[in-house]
Amino acid sequence: AARRPGSDGPTDLDAAASEAATSAPVIKLLNFILSSAIRDRASDIHLEPFENEFRVRYRVDGVLYELEPPPLHLATALIARVKVLSRLDIAEARLPQDGRIELTVEGRPVDLRVSTLPTLYGESCVLRVLDRSVVSLDLEQVGLRPDEVAVVRRMLKLPHGIILVTGPTGCGKTTTLYSALREANEVDTKIITTEDPVEYDIEGLIQVQVNEEIGVTYARCLRSILRHDPDMILVGEIRDRETAQIAIEASLTGHVVFSTVHTNDAPLAVTRMVDIGVESFLLAATLEGIVAQRLVRRVCSSCKTAYDPSDQILMELGLTAADAGGRKFMYGKGCDACHFTGYRGRVAIFEIMSITEPVRQLIMDAAPTQAIRDRARADGMRTLRESGLLAIYDGLTTVEEIMRETIETL
Repeated sequence: AARRPGSDGPTDLDAAASEAATSAPVIKLLNFILSSAIRDRASDIHLEPFENEFRVRYRVDGVLYELEPPPLHLATALIARVKVLSRLDIAEARLPQDGRIELTVEGRPVDLRVSTLPTLYGESCVLRVLDRSVVSLDLEQVGLRPDEVAVVRRMLKLPHGIILVTGPTGCGKTTTLYSALREANEVDTKIITTEDPVEYDIEGLIQVQVNEEIGVTYARCLRSILRHDPDMILVGEIRDRETAQIAIEASLTGHVVFSTVHTNDAPLAVTRMVDIGVESFLLAATLEGIVAQRLVRRVCSSCKTAYDPSDQILMELGLTAADAGGRKFMYGKGCDACHFTGYRGRVAIFEIMSITEPVRQLIMDAAPTQAIRDRARADGMRTLRESGLLAIYDGLTTVEEIMRETIETL
């Protein structure tokens, strides 16, 4: 490592690391790591120094895979090279740093979000890969079924209200939101976003980067945005009561507000907003829809194989033989195309909860989450598990993926 965390001031090793960062072997190694990651459609690249090993891992389709470890002596120089490209302070190894690299890999524009973390054996570095060439910002291409596209389009035509997208980190919430905003992006609609970070640069949208270090918070941005005559507003995330309250005010004054929260399903987003501090009557007055989503691995099209599901598998899915209706299920045998994983790419599954009048009344009455879930299902909401079953029936994914990513809803 260039400097152990906790040591003071720059050392002569910093100069050595800086020089090593521009050496041919280091540049060649980093280029190989980046091009391999892009080719394999990795979402994240992990560079991790340990006492006796320099580990490099990719996250592909949500799962981490390890590469052949590079020589340990190249760890410091390689991470220094990343810091140079992302304009981080190469002499500072005691503090976490965040940066960004824009580059072209094999003719494709790629955006890398860089984060470093001081560890016992030097700096660990993670690069989040945003390959714009493989992301389609189109409502009909993100995985929504035709009936779900119709529901989202109805939400986009609302004169005011709050629309939430919920799910864990990395489940595709931003892609879904941008696909919706891109569809609404017409000359007669002013759309302003505030994000941390801005992930997609879309012509016609006014996009504001949050910078909490200098006081540019979501809440502060949102207050200023309201003075710029928007029709639609995207708030990257509702994290606190202040941001939630301003979003409510924006909705009540005639704006459509999109945002994200982190919950396991759509009805729990209501609970989350109340837990943040939003009064139930205000939430009931403004909330118009909640979209929950997950990304599941797609069965490799090159080695896809059909099979008849056993009674045990059907039971685990809560199905009977009659429910399955004699359908064949799919799995991937493993081949060169999918690196023998049986999967290649991912597909989104959705749970869309429209706020019907009965659901609105339950929110107003601060009803339990299960009561809201039951009413939403009675009003036509398809749960994540049910959407997952449709993806299995369509041969898009496997039983194992749906069992892993969704819970059975009672």
